[in-house]
Parts: sequence; structure tokens; C-alpha cells
Amino acid sequence: MKAGRLRAWLGPALFPLLLLAWCALALQLAFLLRVALLAAVDPASTTFQRSEILRLLREKGRVAWSQQWVDGAQISNHLRRAVIASEDADFAAHAGVDWQAIDEARRRNERASRQAELRARRRGTAAPPARLRGGSTITQQLAKNLLLSGERTVLRKGQELLLAWMLELLLDKRRILELYLNHVEWGEGVFGAQAAARHYFGVDAGRLSPAQAARLAVMLPAPKRFEHQPGSAYLQSRAATILARMPAVELP
Repeated sequence: MKAGRLRAWLGPALFPLLLLAWCALALQLAFLLRVALLAAVDPASTTFQRSEILRLLREKGRVAWSQQWVDGAQISNHLRRAVIASEDADFAAHAGVDWQAIDEARRRNERASRQAELRARRRGTAAPPARLRGGSTITQQLAKNLLLSGERTVLRKGQELLLAWMLELLLDKRRILELYLNHVEWGEGVFGAQAAARHYFGVDAGRLSPAQAARLAVMLPAPKRFEHQPGSAYLQSRAATILARMPAVELP
């Protein structure tokens, strides 16, 4: 049926909705194909990395970049355990989204916001923006960094959940973790486990000690901030906590 006849048959209201639905379906099929290719193809870069390159060029006029892909077998099990313990304790068990972690993060953020407002009220000042924590899994973080923009909207979050489901459906956990560890940011222009291990400790990713692995793992929520505070009390305390949790982590 030609577009003109279809438009006349459906009417002026339904035709745009049908067209929008077809476009949405085509987008999801394109994402599904890209995810399927990840089973055999190591991506050279992610959407987030490309946006970082443009930002560095725009702000500094140059790009200082460090990244080297290494197979998952060449990444220390200490680092794999540390990252799971720090970022996604139920990584081996969930199907891409940890709804309990999301709910706990929401309640933590609400408490933090209320406490910030109370402190500001006592001082007679405006409450500063709360430093919010998310409940995203490693799979969700990979989906966002690999294929999506950094904007924070309901539609983008919904697409992130769909992509996380696709990743879990088409890839095994070992491959998801391998992709994540090779592309996650560990500082400005520092991406992936190998680059981070060389940058901070002068060793390969496969030779990281448990303490070094824990120190790298705790940087992941805010690597650009923590790279300038390597000896902070928070990093030391958090690294000690992760180090204690690592032996109990189940690796995929």
C-alpha cells in the first residue's frame, strides 16, 4: 500500500503514530544488530569516548589518550572481583537490571537530599545540589557508555534498560564484563583496565595486586575527581571495604 493511500486509510491522527512506531522498531532492530555483533567484534570506541574526544579538542585543543584492548583472560581476577564488589554485587545473578539496587539508591538519595536541606536551613543558606548515586548495574553502564548519549531523560533511561536486556540476552556475563573493563573511564583520557593499571601503578592489568585492584575499583563512580585525590581518606576507607568483600565475589 502506498504512503498516500495508507495515510488516507488510517486518517490524519493514526498515520503519524504508525510511522513513529515503525521508526522506533527500526531503531531497536538496529541496536539489536549492533549488540549481536559485540559477541565477535571488539569495539574500537564507545559513544561516551567519542564525546570525550570532542570535549577535549574543544576545551584543550588536544587529546591526551590512553587505551589498549586486552582479552578478559589478561585482566587480573582481583580487578574483576573488585569492580563487581564495588559496582554491582549481584552481577552474576541479575538479568541486566537490579531493581532492588535502584530502589535502595532512590531511598539513599532522598535521605541525602533531606539532610542537605536541613543543614542548609540551619545555616540560613541555599541547599547545594545533592550528589546523587544511581543503582545502575555493570550491564546498564556498558549499555549507556557504549551506545547512548549522556543526556538524562526518561526516554534515554528506558532505552538503557532495553539495551541492558539485549546485552544479557545475546552476550554472556564474561563478555559483558570484558567489554566493560576495556572501555570504562578511569581518569581524563584514561580508558580500560590496561591503561589504568599502567597509568596508576606501572603494571599490566593482569599483574594488579588485590589492593591495587580495590583502589582502581573505588574510582569508577567519579574517576575524574578521584584521580586528583589518590590518597584521600575516603578512597582509602572505601578501598579497604572493597578489599574485604572481594573474596566472596562470584566471578562469571
